Amino acid sequence: MSAQEDRQTFAKTLNVSRETLARFDLWYDLLQKWSKKINLVSPGTLQDFWLRHALDSAQIAAMAPKGTKTWIDLGSGAGFPGLAIALMCMEDVPLHVVMVESNAKKAAFLRTCIQETGTGAEVVCERTELMPPKPYDVVSARALAPLPKLLELSAPFVGPKTVRLFPKGADVQKEIDEAQRGWTLCYQSIPSLTDKCASVLEIWEANRV
Repeated sequence: MSAQEDRQTFAKTLNVSRETLARFDLWYDLLQKWSKKINLVSPGTLQDFWLRHALDSAQIAAMAPKGTKTWIDLGSGAGFPGLAIALMCMEDVPLHVVMVESNAKKAAFLRTCIQETGTGAEVVCERTELMPPKPYDVVSARALAPLPKLLELSAPFVGPKTVRLFPKGADVQKEIDEAQRGWTLCYQSIPSLTDKCASVLEIWEANRV
């Protein structure tokens, strides 16, 4: 399919408003412009923005528990999924998204996207391991690390009601098996809208063995 057809599929699948779609357009335009100078996403996947990146990230917004007000996204990179979450929730939900990105150039890109789209998200240019502990309603991370490492990285941001949302690919069961060697998990695996082999892990409790 063409990029325009992918864009239409994205909008229809998530039933996004014209205003929200326009903000995603701004993001895509900036991504194409900045990618000529810095490596934001794999060059071979830039043309797949609408489905492989935007839809895969934006679908997570609907998985947040009702009443979610604070969200931290670890290793946000070019904004997947943190910026997508912030854009999806601008019109309906008073949600504050913190995007953690240690790469200064990528953090600068994210700040530019925030300014251009008008979202109230925040960018912190820091390594996740050096962030001060603070509980959030939701913790997310996409393509950052295997599940055992994600559980460690996200632990400082988990409170009694925190939900962790981690998009995963075809090897998700292998990652779960590895994680359960050191953790007891309460979770569910939600099928992805973009790939029948992919899923989003929703973890509401993780305790070290």
